[in-house]
Amino acid sequence: MKKRLLSAVLLVIAMLAGCGSGPDYTVKVTKELYYQKDTAAPFEIKVTEGKKAVKGLDVSAEFSMANMDHGTTDVKLAEGKDGSYSGEVALPMNGKYEVAFTLEKDGKKSETIMDINVVKAKGVATINGEWITNEDVAFYTFINQLQLAINKEVAQKKYTGEQLREELAYLESQEKVLDDKNQLLTQIIRLRSMAMLAEEKGHKAAAAEVDAALGKAREQYNGFESAKKLISDYGEDQFWATEKQQYKLIVLSQKVQKDMIEKVKKENPTMGEQEVYFQAQKQYEKLLVSQVNSLKIEIL
Repeated sequence: MKKRLLSAVLLVIAMLAGCGSGPDYTVKVTKELYYQKDTAAPFEIKVTEGKKAVKGLDVSAEFSMANMDHGTTDVKLAEGKDGSYSGEVALPMNGKYEVAFTLEKDGKKSETIMDINVVKAKGVATINGEWITNEDVAFYTFINQLQLAINKEVAQKKYTGEQLREELAYLESQEKVLDDKNQLLTQIIRLRSMAMLAEEKGHKAAAAEVDAALGKAREQYNGFESAKKLISDYGEDQFWATEKQQYKLIVLSQKVQKDMIEKVKKENPTMGEQEVYFQAQKQYEKLLVSQVNSLKIEIL
């Protein structure tokens, strides 16, 4: 009863603010809030008046559960670009919340209420609502470890003496970036983004194509004792099942690369092969940036 009464009072205040001296702002959530145990999660809104972004506001938000009494969580939102305001919110649990926003500028204050549903985070980021899970990130860490082990084995076969020590020292320095979350997410986002674009263009990854690409990868790994041991320790069945999912994305992204090569060849029939591949790669990277910018990507 008290909760409903408080909500009713706040709603009246918000209506009075909108209809009275306070400006009539529209608040839209632009970064969904997910519950993470013992962790503050990012939250972002955009404020507009009419169709124009509102800048220079002091914005605070009060979170309270709709059906339980866990007190309130108060957050000050910092201004970003183009009317965006963001902060980090540490909530007691997932569920339905009422959020009371207070927006103030030049001595004029508006208040409005919004209901949001906070669900448990299933990973570390989303691409168009599809989760990148902790398991995805862990697998990419392992793939990088595999490649590093292969590079070390190659160096030991190729170099000796001081040159070998220098090469191994360099490779060991790369171990520090294996667990760089931002780098791992960049790798995942790049591949998934281009695979999505390939599907938008009508490409498909046939089972035979995926199996052929996976066979080449298996052959490569089998050529290195260090890789074979790592995969064995990881669990071969689990590794190759996950790797097969990755190679479906790889096959799709390669189809976009082939499109770029064919496009450059058609536009430049006299261009040398090396230059064709160079220009195709430049166009691929440009297309990748455009594709990533077109997606809704949220990193927790």
